[in-house]
Amino acid sequence: MNKNVTLVLSIVLIFAGTLSRLLPHPLNFTPIAAIALFGGTYLNKKYSIVLPMLALLISDYLLGFYSGMIWIYGSFALIGLIGIWLKNNKSVPMIFGGTLLSSILFFAITNFSVWIDGSLYPKTWDGLIACYVAAIPFFRNTIAGDYFFVVVLFGSFELVNYFAKKYSVKIQSI
Repeated sequence: MNKNVTLVLSIVLIFAGTLSRLLPHPLNFTPIAAIALFGGTYLNKKYSIVLPMLALLISDYLLGFYSGMIWIYGSFALIGLIGIWLKNNKSVPMIFGGTLLSSILFFAITNFSVWIDGSLYPKTWDGLIACYVAAIPFFRNTIAGDYFFVVVLFGSFELVNYFAKKYSVKIQSI
């Protein structure tokens, strides 16, 4: 893709990521992790990490900043790194595995932060387990949202790429 298409794609992804957090939606059912995974796989490395961070930052600015942001931003940066790894290992099973790993990573990191930084749970092994158990209903939405948006993003890109090849138009990863 040329630089103009890259710019438009970046703006659309940032807008979608930001909007997803501003519109009513089930908790944790957002495209931010999918954007990080997609960005790492298809975009230049410098955009792959910055893109989801920008979407988060814009929406956090509009919604209000909160404690524990570093944990959330860090988890999405790591998900972007999974996407970078997928760039050279791209297949349907690897993408689906990377998506599951991303969901688990987000769940593990963000709920650990709730336990370690918060006062809801005692700083004991039992408190940590209670924190993770209480978060299971949110994990269901995280997995569903991550898979839904990964299918939409990756599927759309590959579909456009398929038709571009069929009609002899060259589209490449950025």
